[in-house]
Amino acid sequence: MMTEVGHSRTGIDIHPGATIGESFFIDHGTGVVIGETATVGNHVTLYHGVTLGAFNPTSRRNGTELVRGLENKRHPDIEDSVTIYPGATILGGDTRVGHHSVIGGNVWLTHSVAPYSRVTVKDPELLIRSKTQDSDKDWFLGSAI
Repeated sequence: MMTEVGHSRTGIDIHPGATIGESFFIDHGTGVVIGETATVGNHVTLYHGVTLGAFNPTSRRNGTELVRGLENKRHPDIEDSVTIYPGATILGGDTRVGHHSVIGGNVWLTHSVAPYSRVTVKDPELLIRSKTQDSDKDWFLGSAI
C-alpha cells in the first residue's frame, strides 16, 4: 500500500523487495521503475525513465506460479557510484553494472559491464527540416515525415 501511495505522488515505482544503498538519488524521477530483486549500491544516481527490470520474468515457475524473490533473481545489480541517465533500461538477474560506471540515456542493457565502464548509444542519424518557403501543408505533411 505504501508503494502505491509513493508511486501515485512521485511517478516512481520501487518494489519493496528491492535493496537500495546509502545516498541514493533520483533526479526528475517520473517513470523510474526498480524491480523486486534489484540491488542498488551506495551513491547511485538515476534520472527519469530508468528501468531496473526483469529479463524474461516468466523463466522460473513453480507449476503455474512465477517463482518470486531471491530464489528467482530477475533484476539487475547496480554497484556503488553509478550514474544512469534518462530512459535507460537495464534488465536481468545476471546483469551487473560495475562501480563508477556511467550508463547513457536510452541504453538497453541486458549483460554485465565492468567497473568504470561508459555505455552509450551511437548517435542516430537526425533529419532536421526547417521551414523556408514551403507551405504549412508541405511543412507538416512532407514526404520525409
